[in-house]
Amino acid sequence: MAHYAMIMLLAGIGIPILAALNAALGVRLGSPAAAATVLFLVALATSGIVFAATGAQGLARLAEAPRHLFLAGLLIAFYVLSITYIAPHFGIGNAVFFVLLGQLISAAAIDHFGLFGAQAAALGTARVAGIAMMAAGVWLTQQT
Repeated sequence: MAHYAMIMLLAGIGIPILAALNAALGVRLGSPAAAATVLFLVALATSGIVFAATGAQGLARLAEAPRHLFLAGLLIAFYVLSITYIAPHFGIGNAVFFVLLGQLISAAAIDHFGLFGAQAAALGTARVAGIAMMAAGVWLTQQT
């Protein structure tokens, strides 16, 4: 389990870096949409290489997948486009703060209701307090 936590910690570290790099690219190109397109082309190439290198299977069953599962692509595009546009105006820290707050809220709802096949975990008082403390901690990091 520790290796899962470490991988997700590294992914979390990458999110503000991704936001800063893509926001800077968007400013340099004069278009957040162009920067997002470049990001997704690099991501497509990278995931394609990993897919090919691991001999992964699954594309044959793509037609069987429920269509609502493809909304993940729209959500990541919304995230990248919005952070690329907003971060230069609002600041990376502020933008990521609200992203993290949104993640805490949606993760709690997904877990509580067991949405999208997630393992259900009731949202009791202790969890609400923990989420509130996490939100307060993230907020404190943005205070000068």
